[in-house]
Amino acid sequence: MEKRRYKPLRPKPFSQGTKGNHVVGIHPVNELLKSDKEVERVLITKELLSRQEGINILYQCRQRRIPCQTVPAEKLNRVSQKVHQGVIAFIGLIQYQEIGHLLPFIFEEGKIPFFLVLDRITDVRNFGAIARSAECAGVQAIIVPDKGAAQINEDAIKTSAGALHHIPVCREKDLIKALDFLSQSGLTLVACTEKGDESLFKTDFSGPVAIIMGSEEDGISDAILRKADHLAFIPQAGKIGSLNVSVATGIALFEAMKQRTNP
Repeated sequence: MEKRRYKPLRPKPFSQGTKGNHVVGIHPVNELLKSDKEVERVLITKELLSRQEGINILYQCRQRRIPCQTVPAEKLNRVSQKVHQGVIAFIGLIQYQEIGHLLPFIFEEGKIPFFLVLDRITDVRNFGAIARSAECAGVQAIIVPDKGAAQINEDAIKTSAGALHHIPVCREKDLIKALDFLSQSGLTLVACTEKGDESLFKTDFSGPVAIIMGSEEDGISDAILRKADHLAFIPQAGKIGSLNVSVATGIALFEAMKQRTNP
């Protein structure tokens, strides 16, 4: 079977009937879900789910692995003043890639893989700042979970200074399986964590590597830490003892870039 090649994809323009980055109403949402547009998530009322129209929308979401959340009608009213009929869908501002297609292409091009994995980064501005640093440092893809991650909305795009239009983002249903795939493909997994036992500045980033960063609240989950080949900490001289995750990510990425450009 011929391998699919990765090509950078640009966000598609919004369709008619959208306001900002969302679509309201049963028929417009149904048509959106049938299209090839990226859909971030769907909000639907319990009342609509009791009807066949709502069941059809839920089924399409599950088929496309789109998060579908049951909410009260009041929440939908705050999102849009239009007649939403009990459902609102949020359009993705970028086109997501598949890590299974992207990684082979990178190897075929003779490049050394350099990925960033984000475990439950939920703050939109943190995510945008991280994407900006990642693009500047030469990261070839950002990998995020499809649930519990920051929405890539207009604030994220703006904070990234447009970097999210240039760096592939892979949204994975199972982050553990994605890490297993990277490891089996020859990448070294480096978790940047305060629980680390080696200095980040003494960690080898020169080969195929994926750097893992954790959430703002509790860092990298234990299950993901167990998958890492190295647990690296950032040496600090101050008294606070912790860094904002976007700052910590920038330090890790540019240490890796330094090693990879000056072996």
